[in-house]
Amino acid sequence: ETLKHGIGYFHEALDKQDKRIVQRLFDSGAIQVLVASKDTAWSLPVASYMVIIMGVQFYEGKEHRYIDYPVMDVLQMMGRACRPKEDERSRCVLMCQQTRKDFYKKFLAEGLPIESHLPTHLLHDYFLAEIVVKTIENKQDAMASVLLNLDILTWTYFYRRMTQNPNYYNLHNVSHQHLSDHLSELVENTLSDLVNSKCISIEDEMDVSALNLGMIAAYYNISYVTVEVYTLSLKERTKLKGLLEVVSSSAEFETIPIRRHEESLLRRIYDRVPVKLDHADFEAPHFKTFLLLQAHFSRLQLPPDLAADQVLVLEKVLNLLSACVDVMSSNAWLNALGAMDLSQMCVQAMWETDSPLKQIPHFEPEVVKRCKDAGIDSVYDVMEMEDDKRNELLQMTPIQMRDVALFVNSYPTLDVSHELVKGEYTAGAPIILQVALSKDVDEDDAEGDDQTVVAPFYPSKKMANWWLVVGDSNSRQLLVIKRVTVNKSLAVKLEFTLPKGTHSLKLYVICDSYIGADHDIALDPIDVAEGEDSDSDEDMESDNE
Repeated sequence: ETLKHGIGYFHEALDKQDKRIVQRLFDSGAIQVLVASKDTAWSLPVASYMVIIMGVQFYEGKEHRYIDYPVMDVLQMMGRACRPKEDERSRCVLMCQQTRKDFYKKFLAEGLPIESHLPTHLLHDYFLAEIVVKTIENKQDAMASVLLNLDILTWTYFYRRMTQNPNYYNLHNVSHQHLSDHLSELVENTLSDLVNSKCISIEDEMDVSALNLGMIAAYYNISYVTVEVYTLSLKERTKLKGLLEVVSSSAEFETIPIRRHEESLLRRIYDRVPVKLDHADFEAPHFKTFLLLQAHFSRLQLPPDLAADQVLVLEKVLNLLSACVDVMSSNAWLNALGAMDLSQMCVQAMWETDSPLKQIPHFEPEVVKRCKDAGIDSVYDVMEMEDDKRNELLQMTPIQMRDVALFVNSYPTLDVSHELVKGEYTAGAPIILQVALSKDVDEDDAEGDDQTVVAPFYPSKKMANWWLVVGDSNSRQLLVIKRVTVNKSLAVKLEFTLPKGTHSLKLYVICDSYIGADHDIALDPIDVAEGEDSDSDEDMESDNE
């Protein structure tokens, strides 16, 4: 409507096609005025003779107040008033409070120093990553007290800026001794925090090494705070609601924007989603994340700004769920399978209670109902139907049927065979399960090697991976887990130990992207005899005598 009057809108939630249309119309002169949101300052693809910055403050939901735009953002906006091939000069109008006028005059005319945020936001995760890859193996590697050319911090931009702008970093002197003391204290405090979060250990007050939680955080590139929250919050009987709440509380979602006057809209979404919390805080980023994930599973239509926030959440959540799986499996909890199910739900935008047919494009509720009435309950049932019967049942256009065929052909058909390595099984001795995985791929299909998941509601491209899990469903204990990617075929060796007794175990083969493609295979009962540790110990004692 506004384009007809020569005015275009450009904001972060606009889809790519609409952005291209607006850009071409503005570049060609068909529209003379372009209204752009603050968040597009760094991605706006056009420039003009005049830029008008209508204000320099935005609402910060976490602090519940208006704060100034970063000066770098203001400079970026001003830079859009630049067309060197067309104009000899450009103009920018900056609208601000009278009290801020001198401030902007000064900082817009002078170069701004770029300071390091390493000690305030990133140092813990930076140290943890370096410890995991063994760049840092002791405190001396981290401190800047002796061998300045070898120590980690002395190679950082942070160290260079400390001597140039000491007041910014709470330094009163830039002598070597003051710098050394300041960095030593910073390193001690950082390592102490990592020890308290059980991410690293320090031996002999000097040598540092990564623990399991630290390796998980570094591998998935997530905050050490997030992993600490997981290990404190996840329990052996944590179910879907608890998993959703814990994942939403991740430190990675603290930057999800909270906008003013958004509460009423979030309340309406909360009324429509099934999982509720005891205390709903509509101004907290973690609660907004909790709502956006449920809205994704329910496929609710969201306004553009919330849809953009939802994309931010979905781009991060799979990594976090994989970390949840690793944390729970480290404790030998079989409910790690719940986090795997949640991963499938995030990719396919479905609840676990929905029909697997809902994953298929254009399978609206009435189509799913017709299929159920006809005895078609899974994607495999759709695959096996005759073409004529399928067309008659689905009643779709040729274009829609093409989308259905693309999904069905990409849906994994995985054959699983397994064999326990024979032998006498004793308590504490390794037991080996050989698992062979093979996909039903057409040899003549050029796209057979394409592992990209067909997921219209997921914002990024993704490859399908599989978790192999051996567990005891009676004791809810997880014995071994491995994550793999299957191209055509793969042989995997799973090794685990068992106590004395007869054990009925299951092999779970779980896909991280598709619902209904999993395998739940009961293994033959395994009889485990008493171990020989006690006898061997007695023999050793007699030999020593």
